[in-house]
Amino acid sequence: MFNTRQILSISAISASLLTLPAIAQNAVIVNGKAIPKAQLDKLVQKSGQPDNPQVRDQAREMLVTRELIIQEANNRGVTQKESVREQLEQSRVGILVAAVFEDYVEKEGVADADIKAAYEQVKLQYTGGKEYHVEHILVEKESDAKAITAQIKAGGNFEEIAKAKSKDPGSAPNGGDLGWVSDKALVPEFSKAMVQLKKGQITDKPVKTQYGWHIIKVDDVREVKAPTMEEMKDQLKQMITSDQNWQKAKFGEMMQKLRAKAKVQ
Repeated sequence: MFNTRQILSISAISASLLTLPAIAQNAVIVNGKAIPKAQLDKLVQKSGQPDNPQVRDQAREMLVTRELIIQEANNRGVTQKESVREQLEQSRVGILVAAVFEDYVEKEGVADADIKAAYEQVKLQYTGGKEYHVEHILVEKESDAKAITAQIKAGGNFEEIAKAKSKDPGSAPNGGDLGWVSDKALVPEFSKAMVQLKKGQITDKPVKTQYGWHIIKVDDVREVKAPTMEEMKDQLKQMITSDQNWQKAKFGEMMQKLRAKAKVQ
């Protein structure tokens, strides 16, 4: 038989064991109100930050702050005020409107005609332009640039010299190669010299920009070609759905469909 002290001891241990799973399921308990661990996990996940103790502490503090405000609002009776209830209802309706419209757009999609019209507008940006496959060597002093120019004209290999002497960390390892670029993508002094060169030519004189002195070589020139509509489809959809006029028209279309099938008395 157990004596009274043993019975009390066993009861205490049993009670503590029973509460352990409950504690493990909660992130924190605020004035007796338990906040489930699942809420903490979701908040950490939505933060986009690595899951570590510091981030979890910050997320937990946010949950505590939110719960304290909710509890205080109830204690003060502010949630019963008509003005507050109206604002809460307006917020609820606003969220539902946005969610319904987002779901409608997602399921209805963007009309092919809208995509085609947007593509025709974007395609105009690609007409009449040129792209240049260009290489360069960047140095700090004009005297060094002139010496390198003379070395190249005497038969020196542009790419090897760029790897050895160019101060541009982005292009030097690739022999000075900047890839295909438009004249609008570069600083004016560089672009002005570049567009005057023909395929295979290098600048006779070094070109000064804010970065230093450049020796420029044009490997090839081509007309700017617009991507196909299929290649730009996702980008076009995003552009269309971000347009406020399109959103207004699409929302009106949705409401017309809802009214048409509704029984309003």
